[in-house]
Amino acid sequence: MLADWSVECGADDPVLVVPWTAEAEHPNAAPFVDLREDPFALDRIPEAELHPPLLQTLRALNASRSPFFTAKCDAWTMDPEELEATQVNLDVPAGEATSGFTSYVDLLWRERTLFVSFAQQEQRLHRLVRLLAPLDAPYVALECVLRPALVDLTGPQEGFCVSLYVRAVGTDQAHAYQHWSEALVSVVATLRGKDFSAV
Repeated sequence: MLADWSVECGADDPVLVVPWTAEAEHPNAAPFVDLREDPFALDRIPEAELHPPLLQTLRALNASRSPFFTAKCDAWTMDPEELEATQVNLDVPAGEATSGFTSYVDLLWRERTLFVSFAQQEQRLHRLVRLLAPLDAPYVALECVLRPALVDLTGPQEGFCVSLYVRAVGTDQAHAYQHWSEALVSVVATLRGKDFSAV
């Protein structure tokens, strides 16, 4: 698996705000759903209803013993430009990458000391990349973006979140979707695994 991470914490970079309010340019934006408080609210997330692998991912990452909770998510079929860029990044022959599928999930740490610590999250992302890179998944790319977050669920807290992108290609849409689905399982298993959470 091609795995990498980056930082977007500049003055002009977006900040994840939880919970968010619908903005003027996105008046139909779905409200924040706290899956920790209501695990059965998955049916209120349209992307999860459309894509069962994403639903299972959200369920696992918001489970009571998970170190995370999630905010925004999305999943979509790659457009030609994204498909070409992913094919080049993966160094896959064009004939083996005629279709692609992508998703992202915003992850936040439940533990406050981790949520507020750039350095500790940086260390965790190094570890995640190291654990996932050896996986035999030549048609999948994982990209993690560390960015600022403001969470105000029980009081305002400033910290950081990770936007987790999983991109997969295949010889057709069904194969790309299958590679994406399998990759989500591997990523979640690693995030919930002992090797990743070990201090």
